[in-house]
Amino acid sequence: MFNKKKILITGGTGSFGNAFLEYLLKFNCTVNILSRDELKQHEMRVKFNSKKINFFLGDIRDKSAMEKAIIDVDYIFHAAALKQVPSCEFFPMEAVKTNVNGVNNLIDLAIKHKVKKIIALSTDKAVYPINAMGLSKSLMEKIIISRSRINKKNISMGIVRYGNVLFSRGSVLPLFINQAKQKKSLTLTDPNMTRFFITMHDAISLVIHAFKNVKNGETFILKAKSATMLDVAKIIKKIFKNNKKINILGPRHGEKTHETLATKYEIASSKETKKFF
Repeated sequence: MFNKKKILITGGTGSFGNAFLEYLLKFNCTVNILSRDELKQHEMRVKFNSKKINFFLGDIRDKSAMEKAIIDVDYIFHAAALKQVPSCEFFPMEAVKTNVNGVNNLIDLAIKHKVKKIIALSTDKAVYPINAMGLSKSLMEKIIISRSRINKKNISMGIVRYGNVLFSRGSVLPLFINQAKQKKSLTLTDPNMTRFFITMHDAISLVIHAFKNVKNGETFILKAKSATMLDVAKIIKKIFKNNKKINILGPRHGEKTHETLATKYEIASSKETKKFF
C-alpha cells in the first residue's frame, strides 16, 4: 500500500503524526514531516532515528515553506490545525489562517505537484459548530468537498472525522491522571458534558480505512460511544485511589455541552457499515 511511496504528514509532530509515522515506518516508504515546532522535530528525529524520515520546518499558511515538503509526494495526510477551543475563540482569524487558508494552500500545491491522494483529519466540533475552532474546521471540510468536485481527475480527497483521542496532546485524561497521582482535586468544567472518546489505534484505523476506500469528497466517521466527563473523572479517581472532591470550574470559552459526530442530514445520505458512516 505504501511501499516505494513518498508520504507527507502535515502537523506531523503532534500525537497523530508520531503514532502514524510509527505505523508508516513498517513499509518501504519515505515520510516527510512538516510542522512549525523545531523542538518536537528534534525529539522525533532522536526518537525514530530513521533515514526514511525527512523533516521540514514550516507553516501551512506559508505556501513557499510547504511546497518544499510536497515535491514528489504521492499521498498527504493533513493533520496540521489549531485545535484548542479557547485559543481559537480569542484569536478566530488565526484559526481561519491555519484551518481554512492552510488547507486551500495545501490543495493548490498538491494539484500543482500531482499528488495522488489527500486524507484530512477533522473533528466532531465541525458538526453544528458553535465555536471558532469548529467553524473553521467545518469550512476546511467544505473546501475539500468543493474542490474535489472541481478537480475530479488528478487527485482524490477525503475527510475523516472523530472525537477526542485518548491521551493525545491537550486531552483531559493526562490532566486528570496527573492531578489524581498528586492527590489533588480533579478539575472539571461541567459534570454533564459528554465527549466521544477513541484510542489512537482506532484513529489510525479510520484513516487507513478512508485511504483505502475514499471516493472523491467523501467523509468517513468512526462510530464511537460518548461518556460524561463526570464519569471519566470518577473512574480516574477510583483507579488512583484519589478521595479528593471534584472541583467544578464551569465551561471554558466556546465549549459545547454535547458534541455530535454527524448531522441528521449527513446520516440520512450516508452509507452505514458495522464500524463507520
